[in-house]
Amino acid sequence: MYIDEYSDKVKDHFFHPKHNGKLEDADGMGKVGNPKCGDVMELFIKVEDNKISEIKFQTFGCATAIASTDALCELAKGMTLEDAEKISKQDIVDYLGGMPAIKVHCSILGEEALREAIKDYRSKGKT
Repeated sequence: MYIDEYSDKVKDHFFHPKHNGKLEDADGMGKVGNPKCGDVMELFIKVEDNKISEIKFQTFGCATAIASTDALCELAKGMTLEDAEKISKQDIVDYLGGMPAIKVHCSILGEEALREAIKDYRSKGKT
């Protein structure tokens, strides 16, 4: 992979992620991994009035996994839980202006982690 194969938006989200980190007092947490490429991700959410008020992630993975998860956080912040659950890998790819086809699978990690975080939030008796 060459850096020229990535959009400027992918590069920006990789080099300058806005949502990288951990929320110690998170309302929900999702942890997923992809044995195929070795990426592991944790995603944390805070929820107020059924909307994602804060969202952070920690990723051990490739540039595309980091960029696509940061983009996912941009998309999901402020959404209702129900709308956030509908975010697809294609929504993430489109938001980023595309990515090499061989790397699209990396955008799935964030999507799965977000769903797990929402599931964790709801398992605590919250709706």
